[in-house]
Amino acid sequence: MRGLRQEAVQEGSGETLIITRTPFRISFFGGGTDYPAWYEEHGGVVLATSIDKYCYISCRHLPPFFEHKHRIVYSLIENVREIAEIKHPAVRALLDWSKVKEGLEIHYDGDLPARSGLGSSSSFTVGLVHALSALQGRYISKEKLASSAIHIEQKIIQENVGSQDQISAAFGSFNRIEFYPNGTFQVTPVILPAGRITSLQNHLMLCFTGFSRIASEVAKSKIDNMKSRKAELKRMREMVDEALAILQDPQTSLDEFGKLMDESWKYKRSLSDRVSTPEIDALYSAAIDAGAVGGKILGAGGGGFLLLIVRPELQERVRDRLRRLVHVPFQFEDSGSRVVLYQPNGMS
Repeated sequence: MRGLRQEAVQEGSGETLIITRTPFRISFFGGGTDYPAWYEEHGGVVLATSIDKYCYISCRHLPPFFEHKHRIVYSLIENVREIAEIKHPAVRALLDWSKVKEGLEIHYDGDLPARSGLGSSSSFTVGLVHALSALQGRYISKEKLASSAIHIEQKIIQENVGSQDQISAAFGSFNRIEFYPNGTFQVTPVILPAGRITSLQNHLMLCFTGFSRIASEVAKSKIDNMKSRKAELKRMREMVDEALAILQDPQTSLDEFGKLMDESWKYKRSLSDRVSTPEIDALYSAAIDAGAVGGKILGAGGGGFLLLIVRPELQERVRDRLRRLVHVPFQFEDSGSRVVLYQPNGMS
């Protein structure tokens, strides 16, 4: 757990120390239908999995010996007296929502870059909700963890975000997630024939484009266009169960999964002119030319990680064609957000 695990405990105080580990996610199909602006009228569904890349959050009460009351460490270091002074929007909103009275020290560390299409912002929110609940001595269910994070991001911070990222981060695993017009959701684990998930994982490549973006800004442009993109979104919703049917039939080539993802990517690009860029289009075309069957930019679009479906025997060729990119090996994971350290007496 690298830097924060050491940094967070340098000043042992005898106070309770919590560390949570929360996964990032990959969404295969249905993205866009998980926005409230869509599913509150039409319902929505996505096919997504959490992966073995995580964000870690440590949290403890800060002893009252400093000029500051709260210390927040991420890409910035914030030492503040009042919650309202905190610059990080999720931390500020969460501490206010939780009615925190005592001073806190919070450290964040992540396996992969933020703003890269893997749901890192929601993983952060889920992990912090989890850490604060544990610090207060309260158990929180996966459903409550997800719904709390959705409420904070959509209602309090008022970000233009969907609802799948928080659920994947909280629950973990490979799931079909359905969204209902009344705001509730249902998580159904994906059950596949023996060896099929391993085969799927062996066909996946994850590449970092080097471009980052503000997901909320890209998402807003998609939301603004939703009324004129009903046919596209309905088709993208249908693809979830088509993809599941492909996976559940071991006789069907995973090339079909890749071809469906290629179709889905074309629909996703049509939702907004901010989803892709000439640079991303060039990378995707190069990957297809080298042997990829399909793929997509993960998350809202505009940059971040490129997911590709490639037969194992062709992956070296694709890797060579995209040699300027960082290739990230990964596996599916099934734990969701977890408290990985509960130290009632700090590290003393």
